[in-house]
Amino acid sequence: MIEDTLLMMLIVGLVVSFAILGIFIWGAKSGQFDDGDKMMGGLLFDSTDDLNDAKKKELKIEEAKKGQKKSKSDK
Repeated sequence: MIEDTLLMMLIVGLVVSFAILGIFIWGAKSGQFDDGDKMMGGLLFDSTDDLNDAKKKELKIEEAKKGQKKSKSDK
């Protein structure tokens, strides 16, 4: 009984380990881990105008969402 359980746990553990290893290798080959500083570099070197435009766009999106919620609640 215990030997069967240990064998099953060993097989499941090996299958899960190889699956995780395979996903990691796939991610490394497809470039998922290549440019880790891309987003931070973009934030550091954006101009003030670009950041202000992005903030205005976010505010417009939030206002549009509020308007949609309000129109749905009016119905």
